Amino acid sequence: MSEHFFNRLEDELNSSRDKYLFREVRLYPECRINLCSNDYFQLRHDPRVIAGAKEACEKFGTGSGASPLLSGFLPCHQSLLDELKKWKQKSYGLLFNAGFLANQAVLKHLPGKNDLVLADKLVHHSMAQALTQGLARFKRYRHLDLDHLQEFLDAHCEEYETIFVVTESVFSMDGDYPDLKKLVELKKHYPFILILDEAHGTGVFGETGAGLAEEMQVQDQVDIIIGTLGKSLASMGAYVLSNSSTVIDFLVNRAGEFIYSTFLSPPQVGSAEIALKILQSAEADRKHLHEMSTNFRKIMKLKEQEETPSPIVPVVIGDPVKTLELRNTLLQQGIMVGAIRPPTVPPQTSRLRISLHTGVTRQTLEELGGILEPWLTP
Repeated sequence: MSEHFFNRLEDELNSSRDKYLFREVRLYPECRINLCSNDYFQLRHDPRVIAGAKEACEKFGTGSGASPLLSGFLPCHQSLLDELKKWKQKSYGLLFNAGFLANQAVLKHLPGKNDLVLADKLVHHSMAQALTQGLARFKRYRHLDLDHLQEFLDAHCEEYETIFVVTESVFSMDGDYPDLKKLVELKKHYPFILILDEAHGTGVFGETGAGLAEEMQVQDQVDIIIGTLGKSLASMGAYVLSNSSTVIDFLVNRAGEFIYSTFLSPPQVGSAEIALKILQSAEADRKHLHEMSTNFRKIMKLKEQEETPSPIVPVVIGDPVKTLELRNTLLQQGIMVGAIRPPTVPPQTSRLRISLHTGVTRQTLEELGGILEPWLTP
């Protein structure tokens, strides 16, 4: 193989190392407090969820055995999909092997060459990357700035066949969320297609945990809902839901992300369906999670976030070196948090990404705040 090839790769990796932006897959020591995962309800170790995985495995096998358009779509997949549609109040849907693939499929294949996509500046990488690979033009409006979005709509609503608006419900690195009521109000004046990624809102928000759209009572106004099975649903995989059979049929016929892979394994599907049913009646756990989320922001004096009940709490440090040092200090105390650096977040916004869950107590939050405070005091 070419020596030049390996030298080029190593030079780029060394540049990342020099900037403290190098990433690696590693095993972390057992920690007494894990604030690094998206398992907000701690269901991946729940005996009921594990039993659901075992039952599906025993009935349908360890794998699906084929792609979904051959023989890989099994009764367990249909059962989960039916439950998701009822939960999210949509008539049609499709499962995917991962949330990344679901976002890629929707944004690469649905917008056409005469269309425009308007996306929040901080949408997930899976969405941002897909926008560069599709046929449609796209623009990014300022994060959560719906007035800026309206400026784009005013300027371009007559220029394109279809306009799509794309946003996350709960943003994965900032823990904030858009005013969906105001967003759907814009639909009365501009006929756009609203695509909402509920990956981090599912389970956490809404009377039955269906997500932020349920919380803000706008589910019927969201045209396409995307979500994952790997966060609150404690499994792996994803879904796309809509009230349009045409949208789903088009993805079935055009989305290689769906067509050309062996389908989700039965244990993943069985565990997700049980987790879904648990979350629907988890009002007390949701309330506790919201309380812990707002309490921690108050402990940390994050005034701009204080009323945000999302379990994702960013503690912005800025410097990637200091961010890693603080992460490692917490590891030594048996507390695991995420150290997030560019390019995942913008330059100079390296942060600790703290993911709270229902097992967290006020005592835990005060302990964590006590460790962090000396590092954050000017």
